[in-house]
Amino acid sequence: MNEEYDVIVLGTGLTECILSGIMSVNGKKVLHMDRNPYYGGESASITPLEDLYKRFKLPGPPPASMGRGRDWNVDLIPKFLMANGQLVKMLLYTEVTRYLDFKVIEGSFVYKGGKIYKVPSTEAEALASSLMGLFEKRRFRKFLVYVANFDEKDPRTFEGIDPKKTTMRDVYKKFDLGQDVIDFTGHALALYRTDDYLDQPCCETINRIKLYSESLARYGKSPYLYPLYGLGELPQGFARLSAIYGGTYMLNKPIEEIIVQNGKVIGVKSEGEIARCKQLICDPSYVKDRVEKVGQVIRVICILSHPIKNTNDANSCQIIIPQNQVNRKSDIYVCMISSAHNVAAQGKYIAIVSTTVETKEPEKEIRPALELLEPIEQKFVSISDLLVPKDLGTESQIFISRTYDATTHFETTCDDIKNIYKRMTGSEFDFEEMKRKKNDIYGED
Repeated sequence: MNEEYDVIVLGTGLTECILSGIMSVNGKKVLHMDRNPYYGGESASITPLEDLYKRFKLPGPPPASMGRGRDWNVDLIPKFLMANGQLVKMLLYTEVTRYLDFKVIEGSFVYKGGKIYKVPSTEAEALASSLMGLFEKRRFRKFLVYVANFDEKDPRTFEGIDPKKTTMRDVYKKFDLGQDVIDFTGHALALYRTDDYLDQPCCETINRIKLYSESLARYGKSPYLYPLYGLGELPQGFARLSAIYGGTYMLNKPIEEIIVQNGKVIGVKSEGEIARCKQLICDPSYVKDRVEKVGQVIRVICILSHPIKNTNDANSCQIIIPQNQVNRKSDIYVCMISSAHNVAAQGKYIAIVSTTVETKEPEKEIRPALELLEPIEQKFVSISDLLVPKDLGTESQIFISRTYDATTHFETTCDDIKNIYKRMTGSEFDFEEMKRKKNDIYGED
């Protein structure tokens, strides 16, 4: 252990594994450790099912009706991948795709007036949808055509809108879109969790809707992908990438101390030995004194023996409950996957409800979502603090990732990765940097 590394990484969450992969590909000498005996940290998939019962301190073992324990891979944090988003781009550029298989999520649904409706994924579905009336559909279609043609580098596509100044509220006014359509656009397409975006410049919202449409266009059912065997496969794929480029991995390593001299990190002590480093990347759980709490997320893992009602028996889907439908500030999400993704026993479904906590009774807050899932065979409730670093790590060279938020996909995680990369290297993140070098010295079987 008494070696010198360029970078030491603590925790094998997705953020940490992607960064260690990038650093290794770029020729840095990386040591990656985790106090847990498994990969994934906060973003692990738990298997066998017995381990999930133990983790949530439920009296076990699971009943026989749950099938074989090792047929389960249950994500602790529910997210999907945007088909045209940043994480897919990272997977493609690094060729980590060769270790994973993906399935398209069957559909996205939105909650309105106590019922759920499919988010249209084709022109025909949009025309038939009862989410909006005929005249609204025409105006909405004009708006979508505008968004599709919009290019922030080409002022000819602006049609009198200033992407850096005009608010999204004013853009909706320009296209004469009603409240229902606005809710649908902001929450089911742009995937905002609150309405703060309405008074911000419209450029980001337009780009988010473009990302949704382009992701949808790739596979047609929904814009989302999900890896077979669960999200825990993602950090492991990037860990393999790092290992191919000479990265060293150690699981089950208790971290006794992060050694700091004159305000700057110089190494990590584990089991009495010290590994030295120039830079350190870690998740908040390794540096509790260097992070602050900015909120909480409640997540409820629900095991069902039936598909969710009114989803056309989909074996996977997403449901968005917009905040103003249930008198809240932030949306509630449901992500559902099933045995079709090798994450549950035959005939079983896993639905995970999540939202930002707003009151003293978080379990009450998610009741509307749980009602959509009844009957529920077993629930696992967790309430997690949202932690962020107190500083950028410029002085200490300790770069801390943010806790995974309540968003339904990995775009914010990728923003955090790009941000940490910039803080570490001083240069903007460039996807090209992730490409495997053509003349690899490390062979692969």
